[in-house]
Amino acid sequence: MKNRIFLILIILLISLESTAQCAMCRAVLESEEGQSTAEGVNDGIMYLMTIPYILVAGIGFAIYWQFFREKKSKKNKVSL
Repeated sequence: MKNRIFLILIILLISLESTAQCAMCRAVLESEEGQSTAEGVNDGIMYLMTIPYILVAGIGFAIYWQFFREKKSKKNKVSL
């Protein structure tokens, strides 16, 4: 089970370069010569997209950790 969780975490942490633009933004930004603005917009979109995933993962981990610790403490009480 730990290997599976570790594998999932590695897959989620390794990201491939991708573009994240809507069709209208892409059309406007492709007409620019330098493409530096387009790269900045892509970076901003990717940054804004990752924050909710990090928050949800953190909350999920906190809930999992609380459940795991509670389960472990019940196990120790039974053995005493």
